[in-house]
Amino acid sequence: MSTSSKGNSEPELSPLLSGRLVYKIAALFALLAATTAALSLTGRWFGENLALAGHTSSLTHYDIFIGQDHLRLPANVIRFENQRATSIAERVDLYLAWPELEGYSDDNRHLFNDVNRPEALIFLQISQSTMSRDMSGRLEPIYTQVFDGTASSGPGGLTRHGVKAASSYAGEAFFTAEREKEPAYVVRCLEPGANETSTSADCQRDIHVGKDLVVLYRFSRNLLPQWREIDNAVDGFVKSHLVP
Repeated sequence: MSTSSKGNSEPELSPLLSGRLVYKIAALFALLAATTAALSLTGRWFGENLALAGHTSSLTHYDIFIGQDHLRLPANVIRFENQRATSIAERVDLYLAWPELEGYSDDNRHLFNDVNRPEALIFLQISQSTMSRDMSGRLEPIYTQVFDGTASSGPGGLTRHGVKAASSYAGEAFFTAEREKEPAYVVRCLEPGANETSTSADCQRDIHVGKDLVVLYRFSRNLLPQWREIDNAVDGFVKSHLVP
């Protein structure tokens, strides 16, 4: 066999990676890189929004009309995202850091996310009044009818009243206090169970504010000693955000 014939019988020495294959691999790497970047950005966005958990630090003000009253509130005190809009509404839900009475911010975000500090927040629900009397006004005609047993001293100068087991308030207790030149203070609180820790909404009270608003506010029973300060602060906060 001649040398030329032998040379012609040798397999052709082709490159291990053809140009077309190189292009496909390069395109695949480019696609993977783009996908990784997209996932990274999406993950970061999701993580940031998950951390916010519906909160906002925005100070944009919204005009909210409830019945005859007009409220102007910053977004960061409005608890639910779907209520952060200028609108005619049946109610608006707020949350405030205590005692500063400030809405959510980057500086106080730990207060809004720490379930181990229930006394750090106060929750407000503002709606049109459906009753002629607020909680103080309902003391004599309604609440005293369900009181049971001997009254005892409570925190911060309050008087504690147990309730009848058959009443709709079973599992709760009322705390009252006489006030000079004002109706008696009244608040109702869940009775603590064995080894049960407080939450941010153990106690609730409602007051009338504005032309026709009722403000139902909730707070931890750990804050009962500060009942005077809380009541005055809630009343003042709502009034300061009413538009004449």
